[in-house]
Amino acid sequence: MYRSEVPRPFLKWAGGKTQLLPALTACVPERFNAYHEPFLGGGALYFALYRQGKISRAFLSDVNEELIHAYTMVRDHVEAVLAHLKEYPHNEDFYYSLRKKDPATMTAAERAARLIYLNKTCYNGLYRVNRQGRFNVPFGRYKTPRYYDPVNLRAVAQALRNARIEAASFEVVLKNARAGDLVYFDPPYIPVSKTASFTAYTRHGFSMEAQQNLRDVTAELAARGAYVMLSNSHAPATFRIFSHPDFHVYEVYAGRAINSRGHRRGKIKEVIITNFPIAAGKAPLQPVCSKVQ
Repeated sequence: MYRSEVPRPFLKWAGGKTQLLPALTACVPERFNAYHEPFLGGGALYFALYRQGKISRAFLSDVNEELIHAYTMVRDHVEAVLAHLKEYPHNEDFYYSLRKKDPATMTAAERAARLIYLNKTCYNGLYRVNRQGRFNVPFGRYKTPRYYDPVNLRAVAQALRNARIEAASFEVVLKNARAGDLVYFDPPYIPVSKTASFTAYTRHGFSMEAQQNLRDVTAELAARGAYVMLSNSHAPATFRIFSHPDFHVYEVYAGRAINSRGHRRGKIKEVIITNFPIAAGKAPLQPVCSKVQ
């Protein structure tokens, strides 16, 4: 079992990488300069590398503005966020009254606390918004959800102290990344079937054209001399889009707990693509071939 001491992710996020940490951390180069994660989500890999003492400078971003606001407020005003969470009761009526509120009408600390509370008490920990960008997940059935977690949130604030955090599309990494930096991409996955797609973390979704743009960004970073790691689905379109003579692909099985149907949860084959080879036997993953074909 991977170490679970603080800091650890303070939000549950669809596609989160906690289950894959042994493979991901084993893939990470022994030494790198700054760390970049432009699809931040729950930030499992960032917090794991921080616990290992490997993070010196970091650039963290995500297109989800509510998510980035929560990260920024926890970093800069964690006590104010905790003060609200401490007062929030765990009951269905309060959940729906808080969900109904427009975040734009709330104070900055209330807005961050709202997201943390809803995330920890909603059905299956699923973040989903409608076409108007409003959170619309129903109340979950938890006995003691851990939304007020002062020990971890204070540790998270410390871990984020030297991180630049911004709401931006993944292309922002081209502005900041340099040779010797490590860039980890964890985008919304390419669907393995016509009914498997879920990209409603924002109102905009993530198209196949965006996947192709992401491929171009990874190639540019590799040409700069940055270390690039990318997670995605084990699907024909992944191999087609991310085909590149200098990319290596490895398959790995990941546990998936967020699905409305229980029988669809469990181990799912995914891929990790890098622009550097992983030593045989170093990580609990299997090379598909020496390079993406």
